[in-house]
Amino acid sequence: MSADHVATIEAFVNANKTKQILLSDFRRQMLPAYDALVTDDKSPIFRYAKRAYFIIDKEGVVRYIKVLPNALDLLKPEEVLQALKDSGA
Repeated sequence: MSADHVATIEAFVNANKTKQILLSDFRRQMLPAYDALVTDDKSPIFRYAKRAYFIIDKEGVVRYIKVLPNALDLLKPEEVLQALKDSGA
């Protein structure tokens, strides 16, 4: 899930040849439900996404959520792979 526009996500997918399904929440409708949206009237962006990781299985069940307080923080690849393995998705 990304707060980027669909066209930006499509460009990323095409440039990186990724097979994962990436979704857009450009209108910021889903992000508040997962506490993954920052609203800051002092920021020029005002509403921006936190760095968050979700694993959703084939039935659409959310199996893993990790929301980081700082959008610049990243999980290590091995953490993502372990979360995927543990989720059973």
